[in-house]
Amino acid sequence: MTDEFVDALEVYVRAVTGKKAENLVVLDVREMTSVADAFIICSGRSNRQVQAIAEYIQSDLKKQHKKPLSVEGLTEGHWALLDYGDVIIHIFYEPVRQFYDLEGLWMDARRIKTRSSKSPTHSNTPMEGSDE
Repeated sequence: MTDEFVDALEVYVRAVTGKKAENLVVLDVREMTSVADAFIICSGRSNRQVQAIAEYIQSDLKKQHKKPLSVEGLTEGHWALLDYGDVIIHIFYEPVRQFYDLEGLWMDARRIKTRSSKSPTHSNTPMEGSDE
């Protein structure tokens, strides 16, 4: 895993953490799929918070001239998906996240720790390269 790759993810992780997203996980899926290089998975405590997180991410990344290729699930607020090409951001309402268990489906993917994701309030799971 290159530092350049992790550094490139930083802008997305900062946007995700801007609205108090919980249980942040960043997965390196480059060697597992051609769909994306990384999945960023996080949770909100309510449907409305899921919507607010997704809207904030779009707004924050737009300021940096990054526009999603596709946005799904924003209206319902159960599972919002923001596709930025190389990075796909999944924002779940926590019970829905547990049901779909993307981390379990992609359990062989390496977990990435960025500067913004190192805060213990953003992840409850140790990641590759951590001292936890």
